Amino acid sequence: MRYEIEFSGHENIRSNHQKTIEITKESHLTPRGDCIVGVNASSSCADLPDELKNKLKNSDTKVCFIIRVGADEFTLEGKGHPDLVLSHTQDIVLRKSDFTCPRTLSVKCDKASDMVPRKMVSQLQNPKTKGSFIIVVD
Repeated sequence: MRYEIEFSGHENIRSNHQKTIEITKESHLTPRGDCIVGVNASSSCADLPDELKNKLKNSDTKVCFIIRVGADEFTLEGKGHPDLVLSHTQDIVLRKSDFTCPRTLSVKCDKASDMVPRKMVSQLQNPKTKGSFIIVVD
């Protein structure tokens, strides 16, 4: 199963958080949002299809995430978790830890926003840049 979310860049994107990576439907971003890689996202946790949510609520589920900006791609992997609520109406957060909250989409991820290539981060600092956040589950 594959689900794609479109998002935009923002001049305050820093992408230097060591434990999480996030996209948000919000259009405003302060420099404190240092895990965010995209704004104006077309979906949040709450918007995901039920079939995908059900797969994500299984701890055996492996999830692949692809962040695509132009010709560049950043890939990371995470796991599902039975405690995922997937109800947040604005945000999607991928976590290296196993912490869950309504914003959490995946836990035990192998990368965070500090590992996004700086070339991509530079592109994402332009509000005109468009990106894709692709969720792939087996």
